[in-house]
Amino acid sequence: MAARVESDFPADIMGLQVVEHGVDARVVTVTGEVDTLTAPQLTRFLNEQLSTARVVVVDLDGVKFLGSAGLSALFEANELATEHDRALRLVCHSRIANRALEATDLRERFTFADTVPDALKKSA
Repeated sequence: MAARVESDFPADIMGLQVVEHGVDARVVTVTGEVDTLTAPQLTRFLNEQLSTARVVVVDLDGVKFLGSAGLSALFEANELATEHDRALRLVCHSRIANRALEATDLRERFTFADTVPDALKKSA
């Protein structure tokens, strides 16, 4: 279980961290702001994880802003996962991120878990 931190931005803008859970699962922790500037990197990062792991859990608890570009990045990753028979699970207790997902009626498009361990169990 190795952790890597990958972001072109300072952590107070957007942070991305991935932790491998066995061969087929990754947990991606997203922090900070996901907007027009940072969303393309999130898209690339999630696509990379989905190309190597069958299960990708995205922890959004540390997200302080989730704009339309960020919602699009998550939606595209979910579509990619579905097309390639992969699982994308979200863990989200961020009030701001949840509000954005609910306001756009996208919440029902994703599979959520209460905690990262629950998301990993659910996907096993």
